[in-house]
Amino acid sequence: MTQRVRIQIRLPEGHWSGDVSRSLPSIVLRIEETMSLGKGRGTATLSANEDVEMALEAHHGIDEVRSLGNQRFSVDIASGGGGFIRPVLDVGVVPRSPFEVHDGWVDWTFVCTPEQARDLLAALSKENIPYRLTSTRNSGTTLLTSRQRQIFDAAVREGYYDVPRRTSLSKLATALDMAKSTLSAMLQRIESRVMHDMAEEIRRKSP
Repeated sequence: MTQRVRIQIRLPEGHWSGDVSRSLPSIVLRIEETMSLGKGRGTATLSANEDVEMALEAHHGIDEVRSLGNQRFSVDIASGGGGFIRPVLDVGVVPRSPFEVHDGWVDWTFVCTPEQARDLLAALSKENIPYRLTSTRNSGTTLLTSRQRQIFDAAVREGYYDVPRRTSLSKLATALDMAKSTLSAMLQRIESRVMHDMAEEIRRKSP
């Protein structure tokens, strides 16, 4: 049996995305892709809802920043500058991408065994790393089909769900080589499944 576990974790001081988001608490960093190269080094592609280029360039944990336009960036992470924290590496689980960082808190979702989930929470507690377990559910059933997941990832990556939106339905359809009407219908099905699946969690977090 596997579980889908969503945890918000406070990133330590010195972690580039934790520090940058703490210095600009109104921003949301969306980490689209990340690759760990060991010893805290790596690369990442990210986007933000506000201008973060100067903050990225100023952080000692980032060797190079490359602008991709529309507040999207590719960064090279210096040794010790970030990456996955030690409890995650020790347990051997990898968070799903994309994920978001806000005011020093990273929102990670793991698909793992119940034993790995327990070990991760125990390791976080042992290291005195603040965390919030926001949801746990069995992942025996698939929420989205492979094609729906591809479309969902593209919509998130291109900023279709950002406020304000960074792309339109027409542009997204062109990028995916789909008819606008077909894409609209598929997004409606995706949104319906996601909303029904997350309904109880939304109610718990809302007044």
